[in-house]
Amino acid sequence: MKLFDEISRKDHEQVVFCSDTKVGLRAIIAVHNTTLGPALGGCRMWNYASDDEALIDVLRLSRGMTYKAAIAGLNLGGGKAVIIGNADKDKSESFFRTYGKFVDTLGGRYITAADVNTNEQDMAWVRMETRFVTGVSPSIGGSGDPSPVTGLGVYVGIKAAANELFGTDSLKGKKIAIQGAGKVASFLAEHLAKEGAKLFITDINEERAKALVKRLKATYVKPEKIFETPCDIYAPCALGGILNDETIPKLKCKVVAGGANNQLLDEKKHIQMLIDRGILYAPDFAVNAGGLMSVANELDGFGVQRALNQAQGIYGILKNIFRIAKEEKIPTSTAANRLAEMRIASIGHIKGIHSVSSKKQ
Repeated sequence: MKLFDEISRKDHEQVVFCSDTKVGLRAIIAVHNTTLGPALGGCRMWNYASDDEALIDVLRLSRGMTYKAAIAGLNLGGGKAVIIGNADKDKSESFFRTYGKFVDTLGGRYITAADVNTNEQDMAWVRMETRFVTGVSPSIGGSGDPSPVTGLGVYVGIKAAANELFGTDSLKGKKIAIQGAGKVASFLAEHLAKEGAKLFITDINEERAKALVKRLKATYVKPEKIFETPCDIYAPCALGGILNDETIPKLKCKVVAGGANNQLLDEKKHIQMLIDRGILYAPDFAVNAGGLMSVANELDGFGVQRALNQAQGIYGILKNIFRIAKEEKIPTSTAANRLAEMRIASIGHIKGIHSVSSKKQ
């Protein structure tokens, strides 16, 4: 990989490589854009196959955070961190305190939070070394796990998409396939089950998926079968790049709306494949903005209830995206990008800052 070409192509402001052999830490922090405010984004821990894979992931995720914050109306920029490691074996107090020291060296340009395979306890350790962390336990002044707010926002986004395509936002009796049974997916599934949707659930962790299925009286689906499960709505709530050349032809749904980040492996190519198949796509960074709303409220000193109220506004954000896409005859992903870029450009003009590139990837 041509490292600097990759960073430049995605218009990142700063990328920091963090290494400490004593604790076994290998991490990458990516600051994409700080026009609207400090870059805020979670810290993901994953056993990446290679350093290049980790870099590509953090660059894509951090850029997505810029757009997510912008479209949600938050005064935050986009950033993300990835830790290369096994979350079941590598975690310790010294491990995360060392990561916290690296975060602190950025002086507030990047604010970290929990993400895939990291949690409140990990962030509590990070907080021992830096104040630039959110999502810590309410017992030490934080807002706690943002997953309930994310899950609510995804639920509201699904209702908006249903209203757009089916003419009603009622999900009673709708068949919804959820890929993932983690924290966000579980909160989403609870909302959907309460409304009477018929759920089909999978996860690479079969035990976790079956526990959720049993609790909500849903139907278990093997991971490789979720794409071809006949349903009204497919809700990807795991890792990114899940909509690609291989999976899109298998889909038997009418709507894609879920909590995963960067669902389109190649945005231009794969949104067109969905359009050609007549599938409505709800842009992921608009649908899953609830978690960012939660940690943003922690920074401003507000409670979780305010974030939950804000997450209800994702319905209106999605309807606006669908309206623009229809009126201008453009993909929903393009409409969402345009809304985010317009806000960044307008605030950047006030501050005298060059706006973010319009080529989101």
